[in-house]
Amino acid sequence: MTGLVNTSRYRAHLELLRPPLAPMDLAMPAASALLASYSLTGDLPALMPFIIATLGAYCAITSSYVLNDFYDVEVDKIGMPGRPLPSAQVSSREALIYALLLLGTAALSALYLNPESMVTLAAATAIITVYSAWAKRNTPFSWAFVGLAFGLVPLGVWLAVEPAGVLRQGPGLHPASLMLALMICITDWGFTNCDASRDVEGDRKNGIPTFPVTYGIPATARMVAFFWLCGIVLSIAMGLSAGLGLLYLGAAGVAGTWLLWQNLDFVRNPTASRGEMLFYQSANYRAVLFAALIADVLIRTALPFQSML
Repeated sequence: MTGLVNTSRYRAHLELLRPPLAPMDLAMPAASALLASYSLTGDLPALMPFIIATLGAYCAITSSYVLNDFYDVEVDKIGMPGRPLPSAQVSSREALIYALLLLGTAALSALYLNPESMVTLAAATAIITVYSAWAKRNTPFSWAFVGLAFGLVPLGVWLAVEPAGVLRQGPGLHPASLMLALMICITDWGFTNCDASRDVEGDRKNGIPTFPVTYGIPATARMVAFFWLCGIVLSIAMGLSAGLGLLYLGAAGVAGTWLLWQNLDFVRNPTASRGEMLFYQSANYRAVLFAALIADVLIRTALPFQSML
């Protein structure tokens, strides 16, 4: 019996990390680290800094998920009662400690690699805390905070691998780093509003003025499509700026076209269930995009005829 209880608690803690989003949440920092080194040196980063930066960023991302669940217990009791906190599989105290442990791991990783990265993490943490604790319940534009916080994540990984030269000697920021941060920021605005579209009923009952609650899902769908269009354009511009090859650029074009088609379907069918579907489709798009970036960099640094690719 004890073993079953422990297994259940383990699964509940794992669920707080959003396992369906793990491919995206791991691929994004890994791709950011490789892109930083490749765009500035034409080579791969050292293995240990790469691993530490990737796992540290993953801990930072997932800490924000747990923190959001901590603040949203009452909302989730209506919209998602089976989640670990509203179903009492994990207590609010445990969730807060869990979030702090994940954040502490991310902070130690960032501080070890580069103080500039630590400053970026601190800024992202402050912004996402304002979102979870205040903005979500007070403004329909709370998604702006989420995008700003998540846009800082790849920038922090970049600085961990290639310092900007402010707090630690480094080559300075490459234009691709800013395009990457902006791409994640803007697409997260779309990502977050898809998520909010599936929670309309729970948010409305709890008086939470998300954009879909305030302006409706149809207006949200149109705004989401615009954000993803901007993000897809930025993904291609970033690849060109960093000197990536046809593998990445082809994947960015094909996957981007597919995602725009899904966005168009959401505009035509602006329902909560379609918003939820687009939420996961968007996560898969990001995972594919960054997996293609990783493959492109690895191939181009490994093959002697890389300049031809």
